[in-house]
This record gives sequence, C-alpha cells and structure tokens, in this order.
Amino acid sequence: MSGRQSPDSLGVALIGTGFMGKCHAMAWRNVATVFGGAQPRLEVLCDTPEDRAQAMAGQFGFARASADWQAALADPAVDVVSITTPNGLHRPMAEAALRAGKHVWLEKPMALTLEDAQAMADLAAAHPGQVTVLGYNYLRNPAFQAARGLIAQGAIGRPLSFRGVYDEDYSADPDLPWSWRMTHAGGGLGALGDLGCHLVSQMVALMGPVAEVTAMTQIAVPTRPSPDGPCAVENEDSALALIRFASGAQGSFATSRVARGRKCRLQWEVQGSDGTLVFDQESMNELWVHRAGEAGFTRHLSGPDQPEFAAFCPAPGHNFGFNEQKVIECRDLMRAIAGGPAAEPGFAAGLRIERIIHAMAASNGRPVRIVEESHEDA
Repeated sequence: MSGRQSPDSLGVALIGTGFMGKCHAMAWRNVATVFGGAQPRLEVLCDTPEDRAQAMAGQFGFARASADWQAALADPAVDVVSITTPNGLHRPMAEAALRAGKHVWLEKPMALTLEDAQAMADLAAAHPGQVTVLGYNYLRNPAFQAARGLIAQGAIGRPLSFRGVYDEDYSADPDLPWSWRMTHAGGGLGALGDLGCHLVSQMVALMGPVAEVTAMTQIAVPTRPSPDGPCAVENEDSALALIRFASGAQGSFATSRVARGRKCRLQWEVQGSDGTLVFDQESMNELWVHRAGEAGFTRHLSGPDQPEFAAFCPAPGHNFGFNEQKVIECRDLMRAIAGGPAAEPGFAAGLRIERIIHAMAASNGRPVRIVEESHEDA
C-alpha cells in the first residue's frame, strides 16, 4: 500500500488532460471547498508529450508533471490515481495502480472487452483495502437521486416498465475523420461503450438487475476519411434493445452517436403501478412525477432541500451542472477511502454494466441471458 492513506493527506495522481482529465482536476480542487475537510494534495499530472504535461500541471494546480505514468504509480506520495486516458489504456493502468497499492478512480467505459473487465474486477476483489470507482457521474445528479428515493419509498408503486434513450450527434457528420474511438482495439464498443453504459448504470440503479436482452446494432457510416484514405468503422453507431429485468419488469433501450440535433439526450421514463417518473439530462434539474389520481405530471425542481445541491448553492432555481456531479463523485471516493459507504459503482458493479452492454453488442436479434457472478463492490 502507498504510504499515506488518510483522506486528510490524500495524494493524487491524474493521468490524462483532456475533457475528463480537466473535469477530474476541477473535482479534486473543489471537493474540500464544497464538502469540507482537508484539501487533497495534487501531486503529479501525467500526459504526453511532457511539455503538455508541464503546461497543464500549472493550469490544473499539480505540483509536478510527468510523461511516465508508471513512475507516477510508483510514487509513495500518491495514494489515489485518476485515470482519464483513451479506453485501450484503462485496463493496464488500473491494474498497475491496484498492484502499486493505490486507490483507483477510472473513467468509463471500464475496459475494451468483457474479458478485460472481468480480469479488472477479479484483481480489485483481491485488493479489498483499495477503493475503486468508475466515472458514472450522472448517478450523482440530485434529480436522479430523488427518483431513486421515490421508487424505494414506493411512491409510484411497483416498477413495471423502463424506457430509456441516450442520444448525441458528435459522429453524425459523415465527413468526421476516422479515429481510434471507431475501432475495437482502441475504443472497444462504440455508442454502447461511450453513451449506452451511462444509461445502463441509471437503468440498473432504478430497476434492479437485468435478466435478458434482445438487441441489434448499426454502423450508420461504414467508412470515415483519414490521411491514409477511407478507414472502416468497426464499432456500432447506434443500438436498440428490449430488456427483461430480474423483477419481471420490461424495458426498452436506445443509444446513438449519430442522432442529428441531440446533444446529451439521456432520457428515461419509469412506469409504475401507481405512477410514472420522467427525466431528461438536457433539463437535468427537473424530475417529472405523476401519481395515480393526479391529472398529469408535476415538475420537481432540484434545490437546496437536497443536501448535495445545498452544498453548492443555498438558493432554489439555480441550476446544478455536469461538473458538480463529478465533485460529488470525488467526495464519495474520498469518503469510501476514509472507511465510509462504498463508492458506486466500483469495479464489481462496473463489470455488471459491461456484461449488459456486451450482451447487447453480441445479441444480433437473439435473446441473451445475463449471467451474474458474485463480486463484492470495492
């Protein structure tokens, strides 16, 4: 194990300085401001080339910069590693961090393949003193947490049906250049791994385990331009699935990275025996609730009556945002390291998400049962 394990002196290494790297850096810098406690020590920032790492370390507030992520993992001043690199590096970096005695905060998707995810979950289970958490930050939205609470309280009765969609249009342009994201070796799954896994994380949290999926996928743009000429797109641009939950409830699922006009349409509806809940990430501070006997839906607006909203802002009607979710995720990780409630989803729960999206990718219109194997979340 690394030398310092108290969250009062938590040393951080961050690998990657892109969109999610910046998001992690903001979370590490803001978590003590929002939730109290000692400020984590931002020890080392890793990226290549080294001059970029140097420049971003200054911007992000890290003490040191390096192009050598393995040296960062060996650093005794580092207790926890944020991994925000391309998907193909997730498994080797996460496993090396666990073997070096570090806690791990890993962006989704967990891995390129189901076999990789299984190996990572096995290794995490063999290191029970180390916390793992995956970057499913949409689970931290106060509106989503309110929905979970209403279902748990029986406010809409027995959940009968889930309908979920996660669409974006970042790959809709056929002239968008080919990239590693469109390959199995570099990106793994396509829309399922980039977007659909987020929807699955929320679906399972609301509805419970999935028993069976029947799905189909589509590559809408088969080739993309590159400096070497047209290159084949290997992974799916979209996916559709029918779901059967272990509870007996049913569901539908859709995700696309080529949905024109959609920016972050993470939208779902849970229909229960006594009511319905509706949410859309593009209006992420609103939860719409219908109860039996009411004429229609009531809009519930996130606000300071919810403790995690109040930690950021004491005023109602002031919107909660994407980066705030990441600060809560960081707080959950630190709290778990300190011996508090487990941060979710850890690698074991992440493996369950991977089983579902890989079953969808493999279905080709045939039912696929989801076989669960026991791992304790860590």
